[in-house]
Amino acid sequence: MAQLAETYACVPSTERGRGILISGDPKSNSILYCNGRSVIIRYLDRPLEVSIYGEHAYHVTVARFSPNGEWIASADVSGTVRIWGKHSDHVLKNEFRVLSGRIDDLQWSPDGLRIVASGEGKGKSFVRAFMWDSGTNVGEFDGHSKRVLSCAFKPTRPFRIVTCGEDFLVNFYEGPPFKFKLSLREHSNFVNCVRFSPDGSKFITVSSDKKGLVYDGKTGEKIGELSTEDGHKGSIYAVSWSPDSKQVLTVSADKSAKIWEISEEGNGKVKKTLACPGSGGLEDMLVGCLWQNDHLVTVSLGGTITLFSASDPDKTPISFSGHMKSINALSVFLQSSQKVILSSSYDGVIVRWIQGMGYSGRLERKDNAQIKCFAAVEEELITSGFDNKVRRIPLRGEQCGEAESIDIGSQPKDLSFVLHSPELALISTDSGVTMLRGPKVMSTINLGYTVTASAIAPDGSEAIVGGQDGKLHVFSVNGDTLTEESILEKHRGAISVIRYSPDGSMFASGDVNREAVVWDRVSRELINATIKKKS
Repeated sequence: MAQLAETYACVPSTERGRGILISGDPKSNSILYCNGRSVIIRYLDRPLEVSIYGEHAYHVTVARFSPNGEWIASADVSGTVRIWGKHSDHVLKNEFRVLSGRIDDLQWSPDGLRIVASGEGKGKSFVRAFMWDSGTNVGEFDGHSKRVLSCAFKPTRPFRIVTCGEDFLVNFYEGPPFKFKLSLREHSNFVNCVRFSPDGSKFITVSSDKKGLVYDGKTGEKIGELSTEDGHKGSIYAVSWSPDSKQVLTVSADKSAKIWEISEEGNGKVKKTLACPGSGGLEDMLVGCLWQNDHLVTVSLGGTITLFSASDPDKTPISFSGHMKSINALSVFLQSSQKVILSSSYDGVIVRWIQGMGYSGRLERKDNAQIKCFAAVEEELITSGFDNKVRRIPLRGEQCGEAESIDIGSQPKDLSFVLHSPELALISTDSGVTMLRGPKVMSTINLGYTVTASAIAPDGSEAIVGGQDGKLHVFSVNGDTLTEESILEKHRGAISVIRYSPDGSMFASGDVNREAVVWDRVSRELINATIKKKS
């Protein structure tokens, strides 16, 4: 039975003007982040080992490991918290409706018995703390009038909870059961993140007013702040403490990450400014960070995750990225004996992966139009979007050349190269197919039924067209003429994809019911039983 060998993960979902609060488990050296309805577990020292939890009904906003690393609490935009097992079966322990709106942050108590969550709600219900096994409330959280962006649980006794949000307030609660103690209005803009030091002696808040303030962990009184000398020039979105509670890492809209030394008195001065790789564009704004073991993790608005070494910040960082939006096309080819995989998402991003290595960069196109489908060989990329045009783009390693546009008069549904003669390509539209030779249209054939997918054999002698009715129509190809040879019936839904094997001896077809089958090209008989893909 086939086993999963590698997973090329998506990147965290981000939003301009908002920070994201990633978390991790120091024992397994893994991090958690969210994309769509999924929670991604990723190992920093094994980037191709990825686990995905996709049981939320709504977009997930935040996820945290329990103190023992065995459980994960994740929350979504509906205000629901799900508590589930870290290991492969991801067994569900509990599910609670905690708030009436989006949850922006949550934290476990250090004993793993309580969880505090904050976000949007009705009335004064912006924060709630509850028992992890029963959902019973463990306090009242008055004091906020707007969305609460972040919350933190003091990691040592006596327990405290701190919250902060869009009303510029930092609120301090004592318990359990937790009760309002005091409110601090030291910031002049949204307070984006609050975090206790691991030893519990201090906590820090960072804000869109470009300030970071340090407080006493037991009393909540302000004791210091981050220096303005060499400080951030933009909103500070996230902060994370070093394991020894003596330094913090911050990230900002000014596209920089900074390491600060925090004195016993609570004041901070810049120790090192980290230069994150990128072109300096909007997507390079930094919106999330985490200090875990010797890793300094930063996340950009474009989703790029960069790893610095805490013990040697001058060491060249490692970056990996991927797709933030849904993937709609894949292509595989050999280049210098390496298997290269190109994937595209509907936002026009094309990512290059190398089998055994993972992320290898993005293909930069001069025209970043949306992509509906594409195919690639070593030296050329052919794409289609939503404008009735097909673009042939030369590939020069990791760079794209000048695109050549061909108007085929109808919106393309699928496309493929003749592998042994890449100047030949087959394009399918709603009602038929178009044959291309280079930038010229050789022929356009109306087939008289709704076409949903197509493929042309590696040697160019055969083509298969799939229809809305679930049938596969096999054609022989002679020049620019297609002659129907047979019709294959196995699928019970519209055909969504057809692909030939590289040696041309087999082809595979899939449908909208998530069923895929493999066929022998000569006999046109099934090779395997139906494979049903999980939703």
